Amino acid sequence: MLRIEGKRAIFFDATDTLFHVRGSVGEIYSRIALRYGVRAEPKEVQKSFEQAFRRMPPMAFPGLSGADLLDAEKKWWEEVVRGVFAGRMPGSTLEAYFSEVFEAFRGPDSWELLPHSRSGLEQLKARGYLLGVISNFDSRLLGVLESLGIRALMECVIISSRAGAAKPDAKIFHQALAAVRVGASEALHVGDSLEEDVYGAQRAGLQAILLDPPGRYCDRYGVARVRDLSELCSVFDV
Repeated sequence: MLRIEGKRAIFFDATDTLFHVRGSVGEIYSRIALRYGVRAEPKEVQKSFEQAFRRMPPMAFPGLSGADLLDAEKKWWEEVVRGVFAGRMPGSTLEAYFSEVFEAFRGPDSWELLPHSRSGLEQLKARGYLLGVISNFDSRLLGVLESLGIRALMECVIISSRAGAAKPDAKIFHQALAAVRVGASEALHVGDSLEEDVYGAQRAGLQAILLDPPGRYCDRYGVARVRDLSELCSVFDV
């Protein structure tokens, strides 16, 4: 049976670990596109989004801060959206469409907590663990966490766009360790991606657990897995 001992800090990925999109990106993109006179099948839009997202470089902007950083984040996402709707909208329409889409993902209307996220975090916090987020996201994440009611539970929120490095780069994990002042052997990282969360954390010296609700990786040797944060709470010695 999986047991976790000797840890002081627990870090979490954000999207699809603590919360997920309400519905799907394809559904939200398609719904907003209708307001601009464009009919698009949500499943097709979802597929195009995933392809465009995979083509993008890491969301990390070393050396940028302030307005320059916020501008770089927005341009990164604009490139994704252009990849989805290239040829479907004229440039002026696409610009206005993107601005609305970008804002739509800033608050709770487009996101919802996964089952057991809040209760699991509260249990771990009550047991004295230092909690944090390590995410390949942009600055909107701070507002999303606040709107979902879990920002106050976190000692730190390390965002790739601000950190100048994105998972699986060890640098972003080391920034989180420094933020809570613990060593790698005293920390655990939990996330839904094998490469970014599990292997990235392990290469940085942290223990890692894969969040795998459907059991897709049950045959992956050497990968510790839990289905949700409720199960995660049960593996700690207290």
